[in-house]
Amino acid sequence: MKAIRVNEHGGPEVLSYEDVGLPEPGRGEARVRLAACGVNFIDVYMREGIYPGEPPFTLGLEGAGEVDAVGEGVEEFSVGDYVASASMPGAYAEYVVAPVERLVPFNVTLVEARVAAAVLLQGMTAHYLTHSTFPLEEGQTALVHAAAGGVGLLLCQMAKMRGATVIGTAGTEEKAALAREAGADEVILYTEQDFVEETRRITGGEGVDVVYDSVGKDTFDGSLDCLRRRGYMVLFGGSSGQVPPFDIQTLNRKGGLYLTRPALAHYTATREELRWRAESLFSWIGQNNLSVRIGGTYPLSDAGQAHRDLEGRKTTGKLLLVPEGSPEDA
Repeated sequence: MKAIRVNEHGGPEVLSYEDVGLPEPGRGEARVRLAACGVNFIDVYMREGIYPGEPPFTLGLEGAGEVDAVGEGVEEFSVGDYVASASMPGAYAEYVVAPVERLVPFNVTLVEARVAAAVLLQGMTAHYLTHSTFPLEEGQTALVHAAAGGVGLLLCQMAKMRGATVIGTAGTEEKAALAREAGADEVILYTEQDFVEETRRITGGEGVDVVYDSVGKDTFDGSLDCLRRRGYMVLFGGSSGQVPPFDIQTLNRKGGLYLTRPALAHYTATREELRWRAESLFSWIGQNNLSVRIGGTYPLSDAGQAHRDLEGRKTTGKLLLVPEGSPEDA
């Protein structure tokens, strides 16, 4: 089978499209023939070596497709079932083997396989941010950076579901329009406006209850200045680079702020929590209450270009890699 391998850390050019052996499922595992695999910033961090992982390895964590084989002791899934996962290492491939405890089922007649691949990691991220890390309530105000990105569009929709006022940031008028369609009440064009000044103006000088920041280095200091007294700074990514060390006393000086750096793994640590988040997403999609924007699909062999486009902020919504001959959506 074909897979994308990382033989050394580096830029998109290190991604290698190679022949590898077909994996066999062991006890408690299933093999999945992938319809699509998701492209995420965590893949970039792993490619660069920011996140641990010794080369060589097959990149990718997220995908959806059809169960092709099951290992000993597997009772929850059978061959032909459709499943998705946001934690199946080696997902940039035609087939992947994963522990069944990390797989979630979906009804392919209600949720297309490519949509399932597109929504799971970013959707569960938006879910834990809005429902657990800082559970938004009616009347609260959130600032969402990169509001037209994959997580951003989903986060705006979920924040509105919970009754919050949403201020988004975006780099172009096109992206601002997408953020508004997703529910953002106000959108700040950070290329033309100072997002701190605008946030303060929109909130009457009070600041927001929470900032959801996936950008990192370029926005971190300003994000702190957007918060009201005892506000929450939720840093969940670093698309512009990692935030350098800073004086924690800053949080006191700026109003007794809270700062957290969460990750999806901490919010899907149990099977019950994993299924709650995933089933919420699939239910909303099936009921047309949650819209998933697929911003681009690339052949698996073109993973390097997908990474360049993601890092260059040239995209909106979710990017997918599609293996040749992948199972067709129902």
